[in-house]
Amino acid sequence: MTTRTLTRSAPRIRDYLVPAALTLAMAGAAYAGADTTFDPALTMFTDFLEGSGGKIITVLSLAGGLIALASGRFALGQVAVPVGVGIGVGTGVPIVTSVVTATI
Repeated sequence: MTTRTLTRSAPRIRDYLVPAALTLAMAGAAYAGADTTFDPALTMFTDFLEGSGGKIITVLSLAGGLIALASGRFALGQVAVPVGVGIGVGTGVPIVTSVVTATI
């Protein structure tokens, strides 16, 4: 009776380097924001958040925090969440739009 041992062949470095080199050779430049398909929707949504819509969201968040405070139980989140929402709406939109439209 003979026994056979199955051996696994270890991957060779060229198995990874050749596909990686071919991929790099064929890669082109990538430009974020080069497509203008959704520009009207982006402009409308950005204007909404930077304008009265952002103020309404912040005021509603603050009102929710004040109502929770009036209920008698205090938690830091009742103050931190409205502040975070206000900061996020006020400064988050310009940061995100500038990152999205950046050239990579």
